[in-house]
Amino acid sequence: MTRARVMIISYSPLRRDARVLRQIRLLAPLHDVTTVGYGEAPEGVVEHIRVPDEIIYWHKDRRLLALRSYQRLYDTMPITRHLRARLPVGEHDVVIANDVDTVPLAIGLQPRHGVHADLHEYSSRQLEERLSWRVVVAPFLRWIVRTWVRRADSVTTVSPGLASEYWREFGIDAQLVMNAPPLTDLAPTPVRDPVRLVHAGNGVPERLETMLEAMDLLRTPATLDLYLIDQGNGYVPALRERYADSDRVRIHDPVPTDEIVRTLNRYDLGVYVLPPISFNFRHALPNKFFDFVQARLGVVIGPSPDMAALVREHGLGVVTPDFTAETFAAAIDALDPEQISSLKDASDTAARVLCAERQVTVWADAVERLLLTRRPSSAG
Repeated sequence: MTRARVMIISYSPLRRDARVLRQIRLLAPLHDVTTVGYGEAPEGVVEHIRVPDEIIYWHKDRRLLALRSYQRLYDTMPITRHLRARLPVGEHDVVIANDVDTVPLAIGLQPRHGVHADLHEYSSRQLEERLSWRVVVAPFLRWIVRTWVRRADSVTTVSPGLASEYWREFGIDAQLVMNAPPLTDLAPTPVRDPVRLVHAGNGVPERLETMLEAMDLLRTPATLDLYLIDQGNGYVPALRERYADSDRVRIHDPVPTDEIVRTLNRYDLGVYVLPPISFNFRHALPNKFFDFVQARLGVVIGPSPDMAALVREHGLGVVTPDFTAETFAAAIDALDPEQISSLKDASDTAARVLCAERQVTVWADAVERLLLTRRPSSAG
């Protein structure tokens, strides 16, 4: 197969964006990949156009936003103006646009065979718990989806719930690529006494306080280790102080992406209770869920429907009846070592299905289909 010229655009630090790195690692051996995004060039690309750190991708003209002059707003955003002055038009075969913000830019580049949009969130409901965001920002994002994302030649997203809603609201037929890491050659470890719970991710109270409250309710002597990314809001330092003398809860620094699964493998149960304060929270199917599976852990989660469906399908954990600390603590107390060992074995089986190798083929197929056509997108 002739190597094509593929551009991948993401307004994220590419070396830390696990999903975008999977796209790069999939396509770079097959095609000449150019990346556009923040930070240093990822490995394997032929060219990288770096977005300067001082350009904040979400900065917008508030007057134009209030006037709902959305096309002019998008065209005058600092990141749009910066990249349009530097990216070649009509010189790539396929452009992969990550998240809705990049799609108008990608279509304007007029790739010879089209644009594939990969939607990491349900953008127009991402911060819907904030009234000002719902009233001011969400209409702009709905405009991007309605006006531009619907013009993409193919679309993928991260969870069944998001795919269903993109179809219901916008008529967009998005295929599913779940955020699963590569298959890791590991085996379940023996269940410890006391049982070791673990969670890794962003250090924000909405994602942690229910589980922390539950640790005070447990009758069993289980421990909880947290590997947290400090969001700079003071919460993680406060947790370190709060649990400095605790023998039940331990706060750790974050682990590099390529080390997280092997670090988690030392534990027994991966835990995550995510109260559904927004549509995206309700339908979350995050990296950490699949990290738990690759680490061969049993899983205890709240009743988030997309995560719960996979837990039940593969028999790899427990879904609590609600999002309260009481039911989470009861679920942990009800598990004995033999049951936990059985859950870890089920996770070992599921790891061969819930892995990147089984997911990213959807992207490969989408790019191949585009390359077999000649339907250039127009900037119109």
